[in-house]
Amino acid sequence: MKVLPFKIPKPELANLVYQVDREPYFYDKLHQHEDIQVSLILQGEGTLIAGDAINYYKTGDIIVLGSQLPHVFQSDRELVEQSHMQSLFFTDDSFGSDFFKLEDLAEIQVFFKRALHGFMVTSHQDEIKALFKKIESASKLERLIILLKLLKLLSICEYKSLSSFIYEKNFSVTEGERMRDVFDYTMTNFDKEITLESVADVANMTKNGFCKYFKKYTNKTYIVFLNELRIEHACKHLLSNQDLTISDVAYKVGFNNISNFNRQFKKVKHKTPLIYKQENLKS
Repeated sequence: MKVLPFKIPKPELANLVYQVDREPYFYDKLHQHEDIQVSLILQGEGTLIAGDAINYYKTGDIIVLGSQLPHVFQSDRELVEQSHMQSLFFTDDSFGSDFFKLEDLAEIQVFFKRALHGFMVTSHQDEIKALFKKIESASKLERLIILLKLLKLLSICEYKSLSSFIYEKNFSVTEGERMRDVFDYTMTNFDKEITLESVADVANMTKNGFCKYFKKYTNKTYIVFLNELRIEHACKHLLSNQDLTISDVAYKVGFNNISNFNRQFKKVKHKTPLIYKQENLKS
């Protein structure tokens, strides 16, 4: 099976798919699929790249990934021994091309707009988790009813968008495999020195060609993407290991000097590493 594009395995005639992932770590290859994905993280934490943005996920998070939104979960294997996620997969025409356009369902239209960029739920979590708890033993009809209840909650909840830019065309298999290789290489080696020449070699492109290619598909330069990935890992270290100094964290995530780390951290998080640490340890 090609990683990009990626099709959700579906039983014949199944329009709504319920899937449970219980593995040492989640599927860690960049992929996209036609289906909208609504997931509850029951166990695990790590990095989630969706579209052009890098986010951190943890146990209890509720995540929505829109149709054809490229994404990858990278489980933090140092912190968890098991990853566990429940997901629902469906398309906007799973139940007929006009079903979700019915006037009776007008109040859930906002969900589909939010889903385009992906989002993480920041309110109504208890109600949503209670619905997920009912899904496993529910009949097909009951799951459809649960889905509609979920969509209503996901239309009124507070949320954080996952991505700010969506490339309108789907990846071809060749483009998808190339981006997958670039993401795999970056997520494996972000804590080491990475040059544009080295990552361009991974993509089998010239440096200038790669820079244009990456910007086209992510709306940001590769260096900006790399720095954002490093900063997200720095945030994790700042909050999880009190023995590390800010300088230790900077070098641990791949920055070769503390002043550049502080500058890039403030650019991404709009505050210094020290203030970030102090504010989040209080909460």
